[in-house]
Amino acid sequence: MNRRVLLLSSLVLLAACKAPPAPPSPPGEDSFPSVERPVAEIVSAQFSDEESREQAGEARRVMDLMGIAPGSIVADIGAGRGYYTVNLSRRVGEAGRVYAEDIFENTVNDLRGRVHAAGFSNVSVVLGTPGDPKLPPQSLDRALLVHMYHEIENPYELLWNLRTSLKPGALVGIVDADRPTRNHGTPPWLLECEVLAIGFERQALHELDGKSYLAIYAATKPRPRPIDIQPCRSAP
Repeated sequence: MNRRVLLLSSLVLLAACKAPPAPPSPPGEDSFPSVERPVAEIVSAQFSDEESREQAGEARRVMDLMGIAPGSIVADIGAGRGYYTVNLSRRVGEAGRVYAEDIFENTVNDLRGRVHAAGFSNVSVVLGTPGDPKLPPQSLDRALLVHMYHEIENPYELLWNLRTSLKPGALVGIVDADRPTRNHGTPPWLLECEVLAIGFERQALHELDGKSYLAIYAATKPRPRPIDIQPCRSAP
């Protein structure tokens, strides 16, 4: 190779190095929007122990308001140590089923051990992902997300995938505190905006203890394409 060819090759390589980076590819149809507000860090349950939660009576009231009865098929999304799972198992009985879902393998293993040791044969423990609870299609009468919505990495993606697991007429109940997401809560107006973006409509809103609330939703509108979801702003 002569000196002229080497010089031309060097100039081409130098030009390539100085060329501006290629623009990012446009989002595909399966791309979900990011949330435009803080996502809280995942922490332990709101109550320090199950005895205090039982005294508060929240689980019983939530199950009553959600119409969870013997024979119901219910998902406990973000089940954690299984406080709601245990209460749901007793409520739905042998004719019902509870899907206890969490995204951490060690949590799922611990919960599976607890369920097995207590003999809750109507409970299936499921390892999901931050964006997909991985539940059977069209299987659920009710789904509960209790004191964890503010910790969901992308609620649009999770709710979009959860819809495939709901039977016609199924209800989704979200329990959270009325405070900013950075403070481990979700203001009801913000929850309303994000959930409605996936084609749900609110059926009821109940105050639980002066700080927390239960919002109940049903999927009444077509599920949008991920790329068509309009993200909610962080302030009204």
